[in-house]
Amino acid sequence: MRKSLTLSLAAATAMLAAGAAWAQPASHAGASRVETRAEVEQRTAERFGRMDANDDGVLNDADREAARRKAFDAIDADKDGAISFAEFDARRDEHRDARAERSGSDGSRAQGFARRGDRHGGMTRGADADNDGTVTEAEFTTAALTRFDRADADKDGTISLEERRNARHHSPRDKRGDQPARDAG
Repeated sequence: MRKSLTLSLAAATAMLAAGAAWAQPASHAGASRVETRAEVEQRTAERFGRMDANDDGVLNDADREAARRKAFDAIDADKDGAISFAEFDARRDEHRDARAERSGSDGSRAQGFARRGDRHGGMTRGADADNDGTVTEAEFTTAALTRFDRADADKDGTISLEERRNARHHSPRDKRGDQPARDAG
């Protein structure tokens, strides 16, 4: 039973990460258009609200735990406390079909999960300014706007497609060396 639960939690975490990666198209759907600082600020507040699962005003381990439990419960269709292989496959198929519907393809393109990783880790990395193990909404917003300001090369309050590409290319997260960063759109 313990091994089944451990595997189930690992599977739920993996599915959550994959789902979170695909839940991001709202910001990437318009990746080819100009994005303003005000839009980033608004979207950041919305994201923080979604990520703060227990509405305590900070992002921490409790929020991660709540997100993992929610993902587990979504996969555990028969609510028996374990995820069967059939439930796991059904969830994968649902995600593939949803991707296909959004992209107009067969959904077989494997992208997102391997690139984006942990649901909170990517968006909150570097945001914990006081290193207390939690991220407040102010810290979260400051980190997002700092990234925006760094990408806004001409300092006009907007990020063009070219600025976005240049920012990705020069990002420390871009481990591909001199290769241009792919557009996530």
